[in-house]
Amino acid sequence: MPFATPEPAPRRTRPPVRDPEAPRRVTLLELFFDLVYVVALALISRGLVVDLNWQRAGQALILLAALWWTWAITTLVTDLYDPERTEIKLLITAVMFGALLMTTAIPEAFGARGLVFAATYVAIHLGRGLFLMPAVRHQRQPRRRAVRIFTWFAVSAVPWIAGAFVSGDARIVLWSLALAIDYVGFRLAYPVPGLGVVPETQRNVTAEHLSERYQQFFIIALGDAILTIGTMFSLDHSEAENIASFGIAFATTLLLWRVYVHKSGELLPLAIATAKAPSRFLATAPYTHLLMVAGVVTTAAGFDLFLHHPLGHTPPSWVAVILGGPALFLLGRAAFEYEVFSRVSLSRPGGLLALLTAAPAVLFLPPLYAALAAMLVLAGVAVADTRRSRGHPPEAPAPPH
Repeated sequence: MPFATPEPAPRRTRPPVRDPEAPRRVTLLELFFDLVYVVALALISRGLVVDLNWQRAGQALILLAALWWTWAITTLVTDLYDPERTEIKLLITAVMFGALLMTTAIPEAFGARGLVFAATYVAIHLGRGLFLMPAVRHQRQPRRRAVRIFTWFAVSAVPWIAGAFVSGDARIVLWSLALAIDYVGFRLAYPVPGLGVVPETQRNVTAEHLSERYQQFFIIALGDAILTIGTMFSLDHSEAENIASFGIAFATTLLLWRVYVHKSGELLPLAIATAKAPSRFLATAPYTHLLMVAGVVTTAAGFDLFLHHPLGHTPPSWVAVILGGPALFLLGRAAFEYEVFSRVSLSRPGGLLALLTAAPAVLFLPPLYAALAAMLVLAGVAVADTRRSRGHPPEAPAPPH
């Protein structure tokens, strides 16, 4: 027929970039992908309390930051590209395999399996770039964005691999340098000579998808705390000690959830959706949520300590973990609140000050009482949040700057 309308190009021939008008709900494959991190966070929190010292804490932070970055960048990919496309599904599956391989190396990442951990991390990020660059080769801006990101990960690959061939503090220094390159590159929008930075139009995100993904990962982190409570519950003590420890750990987990979701967590999607520059949230959310996740993982490590030894002497390193976990969480939560409301409630610095004030006193008390102090501080923050919002109209996100 001479006047027949030509059929549109088959879907598989189009680049895998998201349709801006399409809904961006979280897919089941993304939820399946998250399961790897349940195991990873559990191994990191358990490893933190083995021969607890500052070096061990630094190692745990490096491992957490590396695994978090594989998750955060993959989440960004599923926001920018269509996760229903077969090629993107294959990419997510490949990253999941790599993240699981990294997870198996966690216990010996600063020992015999350092090369496995580092090489897999590098392969995930460089492999993703090698996959995406040809996939979007006919779209100038997405292709240039992929090239910029690939370039930065290629630079950080050098200290990652070099660090795997040294040991001790040298590995910590090199891997810290590699992570600094990865995190700073993201914050600066991946500037590359001759290409510039990723344009803001290429960094806009969708409230529905991104906010839900970050909330889901925080729930996964709380899952590590629940897993610790369930698996580390000890029968070696009296029933009263067991129940008290169990109750304090569960209440602390519940309070972490409550403080997270109160207002800022609920309004994050609206804040992103109403912002003139959604890329502002993209530039800060990975860092604030990393702080909160680190706080929850450290808190879970504290559960491991006092569930096994509720009474007796509390070493300074135990105090640092039991009180430091909630402190890290509150610090991240304050930054998260500033993202949404452009202000910080007094209960956040107040809670940090209370934890700092309690630290010297709990050195002379059993670990159970240190955990109780942390729980009471979080309870005070939660009560202050509730009282502040009671009788007031619902608070809207701050207007964009």
